[in-house]
Amino acid sequence: MEKIKIILIDDHQLVRDGIKALLTGIPDIAIIGEASGATELFGVLENLKPDLLIMDISLPEISGIEITKKICSEYPGINVLILSMYNNEEFIFNSLKAGARGYLPKNTSRDELLEAIYTINKGEEFFGESISKVMLKSYIKRATNEDKPEDKTHAVLTSREIEILKLYVEGFINKEISDKLDISIRTVETHKNHIMRKLGLKSTVELVKFAIRNKIAEI
Repeated sequence: MEKIKIILIDDHQLVRDGIKALLTGIPDIAIIGEASGATELFGVLENLKPDLLIMDISLPEISGIEITKKICSEYPGINVLILSMYNNEEFIFNSLKAGARGYLPKNTSRDELLEAIYTINKGEEFFGESISKVMLKSYIKRATNEDKPEDKTHAVLTSREIEILKLYVEGFINKEISDKLDISIRTVETHKNHIMRKLGLKSTVELVKFAIRNKIAEI
């Protein structure tokens, strides 16, 4: 049976010993090396060919994220599993961008760690339950922000222009707007041109869609 060969990277010996203790006795897993930082790791890699690195983010020389970038660039056959006490979205997404195949909190269980190792070794990605919740929450927040109106109208349009924009959405034509506001048709057209230029729009249809999308007016 071919074993999954692992190197542990953490600047605390106690943490490395703890991980080794968790994985001791697993017949298809072998800890073939360990390192406390980048220099020691790349020295070890000159002689060893691991399948997986289990690595902390906070390391004394350069961060685990920077090491992950280097590993993915220079050793594409080696997968990286981040094991970190940092569970905020910035560290998680930066680790993924760097090329990490998985991310777990340091208080993960033995079963979850094993599941992550086996999943990543099959070429898939793995995230702990708490990490997945952070990622989902971040995704929902970003999606919600993307769906929010482009609320730039009040910053660039005058109150008169907003008033005229609302009337266009309600279906009034230039003559009717002119009568309603007691201004000339030419003035209405001038306001409309100013609105479209400020908002980068090219037609009345785009104008109406913009107003509805930004909740300036409803139909």
